[in-house]
Amino acid sequence: METDGEITFDTGDGIMEVTINRPAVRNALDPSAHRRLAGIFDAFAADDRLRVAIITGSGDRAFCVGSDLKARLASGGDRMPATGFAGLCERFDLEKPVIAAINGDCIGGGLEIVLACDLALTVPHARFGLPEPRVGLVAAGGLHRLARSLPAKLAMEIALTGQLFDAAKAQGHGLVNAVVPAGADVLQDARKLAAQIVECAPLATKATKQMIARGLEAPSLAAAFAGDYPAYREMLQSNDAVEGSRAFLEKRRPNWTGR
Repeated sequence: METDGEITFDTGDGIMEVTINRPAVRNALDPSAHRRLAGIFDAFAADDRLRVAIITGSGDRAFCVGSDLKARLASGGDRMPATGFAGLCERFDLEKPVIAAINGDCIGGGLEIVLACDLALTVPHARFGLPEPRVGLVAAGGLHRLARSLPAKLAMEIALTGQLFDAAKAQGHGLVNAVVPAGADVLQDARKLAAQIVECAPLATKATKQMIARGLEAPSLAAAFAGDYPAYREMLQSNDAVEGSRAFLEKRRPNWTGR
């Protein structure tokens, strides 16, 4: 495990685990934490050995409650990296999956992180919301992701009232994939989910995420089908595409090479 005290990360078996370790401020982020997370996700994107990332918070009270307001007032602003809140929320070219393991309250920027992730699991006691208007602020990038994730009137209700809601509602709204049973280790469940992704072919995983993301940006379903997906073309021409079929016919586990 590597750490600078406030952000830790560990890698193994193709999976990177990142932990926001600022429990004294309920894992709120200051400018230094944003920069550290941006660097970690830069390294994740560039390392072909890493296939999936998991992000979580320390303790059982909070995943992340957004910006550290005391630090924000002291510095005169958030001073975000180019890749946005937590170095993730404005990272639009990441073609590897990221899983949120929500260990507690997921508020403000914490919910923005979850909206930027591809998959999310949560403990039942977590609370969710974008309360920024209640402290004179706006959820900025979180609003754009929220409006693309939920029906417009539901997104408006969450954003305009600033009210918090529980994990069951978060799952009902489709903001999380599952609520783990009370007492279960959400990080362990996230690891199992990540391991299932790692079992799949690397290029196929990359192509899948690219096609879904770019397809949703297309103006119509027909345009999505007609779109250009370089990762898909790379996958079709790969040795792994042949290996996958061969392994299936030979009733054995495939040996993926990512080529």
